[in-house]
Amino acid sequence: MTQALLVAGLALFVGAVVQGAAGYGMNLLAAPVLALVDASLVPVPLLLVSAVHAMLAVAREHRHTDWSGVGWAIAGRVPGVALGVLIVASLAPRPFSVVVGLSVLVCVLLSVTTWHPQPTPRALVLGGVAGGTFGTAATIGGPPIALLYQHQNGATIRSTMAVYFVCGSLLSLGGLALGGQIHSDPLVQAGTLLPFMLTGFVLSNPLRRFLDAGWMRPAVLLIATASALALLVRSLVG
Repeated sequence: MTQALLVAGLALFVGAVVQGAAGYGMNLLAAPVLALVDASLVPVPLLLVSAVHAMLAVAREHRHTDWSGVGWAIAGRVPGVALGVLIVASLAPRPFSVVVGLSVLVCVLLSVTTWHPQPTPRALVLGGVAGGTFGTAATIGGPPIALLYQHQNGATIRSTMAVYFVCGSLLSLGGLALGGQIHSDPLVQAGTLLPFMLTGFVLSNPLRRFLDAGWMRPAVLLIATASALALLVRSLVG
């Protein structure tokens, strides 16, 4: 095992533990490390591993999924992805990333003061648009939907986010396949990284039970804050 593979695998392991317990956060933690270790590990191998993680999460807690909510969120995500592609093609990425990071921080601040978000159809469509746009143009697509579900129980957050991520990953992989970006090498790389992710997913169970005992909402807000701050630092310093 090479040192680079070990570093990438450990990043995925930690990310899988966090997402397995809190519902999102794996790509936030793993993507920068994988890109630094080996740029070819992003996006296809990471998307493949992320899709498998999300499928496992759905299988584990599918009875708690808000299926209607996922439908509304995906309905918004599709035009959001298109908007994100347009932004990438026409705007400077750093200023937009700063706007995204600040927007997420404002939403977190409002959530702990006056705003009490609920996953209504209108909110989910708008959250899907934001998630698709932010994820495509600034790499943080999870917080808009996660913040809408922050007052739901842990199992509902995890399973609903997992279905949302499965659909999102498949949409992204489909687009990459049409663009000729998926071939044997990324598949082999994803297979090499899978054991790290699977171990993290299994070991997320104790943390999942801990968060379900009243710590799920703080975890959602903490991950959203961390993702926004990481994006701001990367945009302003990188």
